[in-house]
Amino acid sequence: MLEPHILTNAQLDGCSPSRPTWEVFKIIMWKNTPHLTGQMALYWLVLGLFFQTLHAHFDFFTSIGQMTDLLYTEKDLVTSLKDYIRAEESKLQQVKQWAEKLDSLTATAVQDPEGFLGHPVNAFKLMKRLNSEWADLESLVLKDTTDGFISNLTVQRQYFPTDEDQTGAAKALLRLQDTYKLSANVISAGDLPGVVHKSRMTVEDCFELGKVAYSEADYYHTELWMTQALKQLDEGESSSIDKVTVMDYLSYSIYQQGEIDRALELTKRMIKLDPSHQRANSNLKYFEFQLEKQRKAEEAEGKKEVKEEEKKKVDKRDVQMKRSKDPLPERKRYEQLCRGEGVKMTHRRSSRLFCRYYDNGRNPRFVLAPVKEEDEWDRPRIVRYHDIISDYEISKVKELAKPRLRRATISNPITGVLETASYRISKRRATVHDPITGKLTTAQYRVSKSAWLTAYEHPVIERINQRIEDLTGLEMDTAEELQVANYGVGGQYEPHFDFGRKDEPDAFKELGTGNRIATWLFYMSDVPAGGATVFPDVGAAVWPKKGTAVFWYNLFASGEGDYSTRHAACPVLVGNKWVSNKWIHERGQEFRRPCGLSETE
Repeated sequence: MLEPHILTNAQLDGCSPSRPTWEVFKIIMWKNTPHLTGQMALYWLVLGLFFQTLHAHFDFFTSIGQMTDLLYTEKDLVTSLKDYIRAEESKLQQVKQWAEKLDSLTATAVQDPEGFLGHPVNAFKLMKRLNSEWADLESLVLKDTTDGFISNLTVQRQYFPTDEDQTGAAKALLRLQDTYKLSANVISAGDLPGVVHKSRMTVEDCFELGKVAYSEADYYHTELWMTQALKQLDEGESSSIDKVTVMDYLSYSIYQQGEIDRALELTKRMIKLDPSHQRANSNLKYFEFQLEKQRKAEEAEGKKEVKEEEKKKVDKRDVQMKRSKDPLPERKRYEQLCRGEGVKMTHRRSSRLFCRYYDNGRNPRFVLAPVKEEDEWDRPRIVRYHDIISDYEISKVKELAKPRLRRATISNPITGVLETASYRISKRRATVHDPITGKLTTAQYRVSKSAWLTAYEHPVIERINQRIEDLTGLEMDTAEELQVANYGVGGQYEPHFDFGRKDEPDAFKELGTGNRIATWLFYMSDVPAGGATVFPDVGAAVWPKKGTAVFWYNLFASGEGDYSTRHAACPVLVGNKWVSNKWIHERGQEFRRPCGLSETE
């Protein structure tokens, strides 16, 4: 039997270029500062270690706020590059003037060499030119004007994104494509809702996205993006990527999804473009053999028409999700809510939702200036407070948080310890409660960065905490610190519970303050598209609005968990999402929210 020759990733994948290391940085610094004293050497060593430590904490794709720093880094590099170009142009201009002068001189001299050198001054100048001036010209040509630019580039690269950042940003685009049902053509054209700075994708960009999907054995997205790359090539876009390379990936991804006939047609097209393509010629025979085998089997069973009908009904994305063992059972419902296609509340239920001025039982701080409270949902009860945090307070919170933003953590339900919710599949990931099986499963949990702010750090934080206590009537001394989060490219927080379930006995054990009784969430930015907070089990969707906050109880008054509060932060399609939240715990609430008599009270 003939075997295909495109079944290994190694045959198709290219190698990533290497990046400057700390060793390069050390060599450049020692080379450029030969007079270093022991004290100065120690200074550079400490500085270098600082760069390494700083670099180790960066996951740029998880925070738009920190990603903005990269724009200034690139601007600085462009300035440095322009300085280098000016230096090179100046050097070239001097060489050009020298060449033009000698061109005229030698043209005259060679017409009558003996007569020309008969003049003693000409003879002297010839000796001088060849002995000294040409040596000076050689030094000018060999002069290295790259030192400043290369040194700056090497230092700045300590702050550059890593392969993980590039892969993370690519996967974010694929996630946005699925969640918001966007075609590859729409994304490539940059036609996203609410965009201000439109940007088109090149063939190379589309090809790179396809390769990222291919490396994850995600043949569904490989097909989408290789098809888009091929479409742009067919339309005449110039590119360093050739059609045969694109079709090589495309035919294999289509073959892996069971469409042998389409894979065969693409292979034939490849051979027309490159008749000597070894892999394509081998695959042509293999695909023809497999297709003939498939046809004979269908004819023998007499089910050809049925099978053709079944093929049409196959949802390729569903197949890919099963292949990748997607751990999220409510994926489709969650994505529908993110698109605003959720279950609509009946008129009877919505008529019971009201807006009101609220002072929480004539709390002294709100008697003269009650806050605006709006019912967002009835079961579970979700309320929104409007104009509850000022622009000044938002800017101060962001100012305090930005230098400390780190990859978001979640509470490990087994150990109770906070740990990073890793993006990569190859690393240990967070666990999520499967509402169907009741078991804990892994999930690509959270793509954001967060920082924790304590009340004693700044009066604004203390004032915010007091405001939450006054409005909820709950004790803040046992609550967790104010967590500030900034979402990155396609930033999300997949469906989860804020409270610890019965099968997580050690959740929040290290805090010693009991379970999370309630959640308070501030929206600190408007989001042009995407970024809603959704509750898949009940069909609720709350959209970000700067200066507002939402509040809900995670536990019934009995202390039992309210499973209808399972919620998620939808991927940010366009914009920069900043939120801050306060998780309020059970301890200290005994008299503020007395225990109920029934389990679901």
